[in-house]
Amino acid sequence: MTGQRSDARRNYLRILAVAEEEVARHGAAASLEQVARTAGVGSATVRRHFPTRQALLEAVFLERVQALHARASALTGADDSRAALLDWLHDLVRYAVSARGFADALTYEPPTDDPGAPHSCGTALESAAAPLLDRALADAVVRPGTTVHDLMTLAVGIALATEHHTEPSVQADRLFTLAVEGLSPAPHP
Repeated sequence: MTGQRSDARRNYLRILAVAEEEVARHGAAASLEQVARTAGVGSATVRRHFPTRQALLEAVFLERVQALHARASALTGADDSRAALLDWLHDLVRYAVSARGFADALTYEPPTDDPGAPHSCGTALESAAAPLLDRALADAVVRPGTTVHDLMTLAVGIALATEHHTEPSVQADRLFTLAVEGLSPAPHP
């Protein structure tokens, strides 16, 4: 039994390592069958550890999602609640642009009142952003009625819209600034 558990753990880690490489190459469309072949396991073994493509993507991005969650926690006590929220959101956009497949993984998660996937990337990011947004709303420094889902949709939309540009991070930064500052030019003094 112990040998099976250590074999299962080794398989899990090998599958995850291969999946990270495949997702980096092919994004969310990475082939689960190719992951299994490259990892040297059967597709049933991959599905036992990751029953869905979404579960595999969640595991691939887990570490970065945790880092974004920690970053949000660190920003929660910042003096400028608007700047803190925008800093975190910009970090999310940058990561979604740099990590192929991440924005796609988040698009699988429409808003819902059902907390069905408490450990999903989207749920973790929403719980990270909520205190930042709540504080910014309380300080009246963001538009009333803005939701965490609005912010997630904005970040994912920018990432998806720029992924095929020659310099996606430059274009994403430009669009993020445009979204935050708006279309109107700054008034002249």
